[in-house]
Amino acid sequence: MEPTGGPSLSKEREEGRAPVRERVPAPYQPGEGCLTRLVRVPVRVVVLVFVVPVRLVWDLVVAGARGLERGVLRPVGRGLAWLGRVLVVAPLIWVYRWILTPVGHGIAWTARAFGVALGWVGKAFFYWPWVGLWRYVLVPVGTAVGAAVAWLAHHLIVVPALWIHRRVLTPVGHAVLWVFRGLGAGFAWLGLHLVVLPARWCYRRVLTPVGHGIAWVVRGIGAAVAALVRWTVVVPAVAVWRYVLAPAGRVIGTAVTVVARETGAAFGHAWRVAGYVSRAVGRFVGTLLRWVFVEPFRWVYRAVLTPVGHAVRDVLWRPVRIAVREAGRSVRRALGAARESVRRTRAEIRRAVFGGSGAPERPEPGAVPEPRREQSVPTARTLGKTSGRDVSPPTRGPGLGDAG
Repeated sequence: MEPTGGPSLSKEREEGRAPVRERVPAPYQPGEGCLTRLVRVPVRVVVLVFVVPVRLVWDLVVAGARGLERGVLRPVGRGLAWLGRVLVVAPLIWVYRWILTPVGHGIAWTARAFGVALGWVGKAFFYWPWVGLWRYVLVPVGTAVGAAVAWLAHHLIVVPALWIHRRVLTPVGHAVLWVFRGLGAGFAWLGLHLVVLPARWCYRRVLTPVGHGIAWVVRGIGAAVAALVRWTVVVPAVAVWRYVLAPAGRVIGTAVTVVARETGAAFGHAWRVAGYVSRAVGRFVGTLLRWVFVEPFRWVYRAVLTPVGHAVRDVLWRPVRIAVREAGRSVRRALGAARESVRRTRAEIRRAVFGGSGAPERPEPGAVPEPRREQSVPTARTLGKTSGRDVSPPTRGPGLGDAG
């Protein structure tokens, strides 16, 4: 049998073995206290009183600037841009395209040709002679002289110097090196027994104990001074900071934060309210101006000017226009008839003088011949009517030979 409370004890042991998690308190979220409610209403009232005129002036300035930009600055800017394009840009483009570009091309071609000629002359007088002199005179002579000087230097300088180095300088250098090695070993032995060993004994037996004693004394004095400073300066300062300055700073910071937050919210709220007020004032002023200026002009235009204009158009302008049009047509017909009579008279005079029918004259380009009428289809024969075959063909008007 399992003992009483066995599973619970095992669970408690397992929980005891598991690492214990520290409970972190939830962050404090302060709500709206009495200070917030006490500051909010006066701040909003004061800010609204100061912000409404500013918003009205701002909206008035914005509307005026927008109207000035649309009605004055933009047309003036477009006009100046057109004038600049017509008076400055277009002439400059024309001058650049038809004057400067050909002149520049000509100058460039002349400079290029002059540069080519000058380069050829320079090569002919200064480059090719020096190249020939260097290649065919100086290089062979320099090669021969260099070979001779190298042979002389080898046999007069190098060979004697090698003999002196091998036979004289090398033995002397070995002897000097052996002497310096001996002197160095002697000085090293003297320095070890006269300087190093006494200094080491003095450091171990004298300086080390004295230094340990001085360090212990300094450490004790430092601990005493640190304890004195801690209990006379640090602990009171920490107590003042923890129990006086920090609470006062939190209170002041909370008050300043609340005032600043409410002031900012009040400015935003007042700016929005001022916008509504400005919109209402603007609509009222716009409606007033419309009913005072626009509607009377609209009524006059609709009720007076439009009927008068229609009456003038129907009674005066349209009859005059129709009369002028008919007069123009009559004048054109008269001129056409006069032109046709002149043409026939000229043809009759030519026929009377030269004889024959003569070549028909070509109609003038402006004269349009009248279209020929087609012969009507004959109807069926009846008792009261005749068929189309019994009807004589229509006679033409007087021809050119029947005049008179």
